[in-house]
Amino acid sequence: MSELAITVLQFGLLLLLWILILSIIAAQGRDMKISKRSRTRVPRTAPPAPSAEASGGTPATVHHSGQQPRPRPRRLVVSEGPLVGTEVELGSAPIMLGRAQECTVVLEDDYASGKHARLFPQGSRWFLEDLGSTNGTWLGEEQLTRASTVEPGDRIRIGKTVLELRT
Repeated sequence: MSELAITVLQFGLLLLLWILILSIIAAQGRDMKISKRSRTRVPRTAPPAPSAEASGGTPATVHHSGQQPRPRPRRLVVSEGPLVGTEVELGSAPIMLGRAQECTVVLEDDYASGKHARLFPQGSRWFLEDLGSTNGTWLGEEQLTRASTVEPGDRIRIGKTVLELRT
């Protein structure tokens, strides 16, 4: 093989390597845009009122704050991602989220860990905690560092999957 052919081959391989590097950078940029776009959480101005059962009233009872109590969520719905439309009824048992087959909701998402997060009831509220996942669990705009309360309509993001509690 001539010296010119070897030099052209070396430049061709170098060009392919740079194309690969630039495509990886572009993919990461797209993922960051998805991450920023899905961070839309409405700030809470006041703590939610206690549930009607806890206060001994009926659901139509108006409390001193002038607000009616928020209805208790009854289902977990996947609103974005590969499993969009999937619904899970909420009971009294915790819900495991992740790629592992033993999870309650098995996420078909490359950015989810095996046992990624846990959604669990405590009293009349639901809490979400990250289980040491690689890519983190997001509740609205905030990445979870400890268990946090989840209200109906709050967006839970695990990778490209977005879930919401609904009544």
